[in-house]
Amino acid sequence: MAGNRQEIRSEETKRVILAMAAELFSKRGFDMVSMREIARAAGCSHTTIYIYFKDKQALLHELSVPPLERLKSNMLLALDDTSMSSKERLIEVSWRFIEFCLHHRNMHTIFFGTNTERVDIEPELPLNKLRNELFNLFKRALGDIYQLEELSEVLLSFSRIYFYMLHGIVGTYHQSSETAEELSARLLPTFKESFEIVLLGFTEKLKSRR
Repeated sequence: MAGNRQEIRSEETKRVILAMAAELFSKRGFDMVSMREIARAAGCSHTTIYIYFKDKQALLHELSVPPLERLKSNMLLALDDTSMSSKERLIEVSWRFIEFCLHHRNMHTIFFGTNTERVDIEPELPLNKLRNELFNLFKRALGDIYQLEELSEVLLSFSRIYFYMLHGIVGTYHQSSETAEELSARLLPTFKESFEIVLLGFTEKLKSRR
């Protein structure tokens, strides 16, 4: 019984540390927050926090990987849906990505912008490997639409441009007072038209190269 109580307290301490880390990272930025500050905010000693997380990178991993894994699974469901055309699949995947980011606006820059590595080389950190896998889902979807080889420089360029557009949309509403549901209800048609316009630009670009 005592062991169960200790386990519950331990899990609660870990949960509070993660919650405080998320709050501080989102408010001040990953690099500006120390482990000691997180421990203080969580109400534990600066030595106790290291029992649960060896460093800030471990905290970043714990905060980011589970939700991004769920996002990846959700995006894959759309990409593997053969009842839709390749273009419809990309638009659906894009919407699922935007919806996720709107629901996690406070953590968006942490999830996607902290300690990033290039998308065209093998990453060292597991989190960056997962980030690249998400990027590659868009690359796969665009490759299906335009019949471009996976290693094509054109496909890599298009994928980067498309990804910039998606993050730009999210960044526009980063501090909006509207909920994710309110933004979705009001702006979904505009978001989808944005996807369409970028794809139209890619089509015209390919025509000009032939």
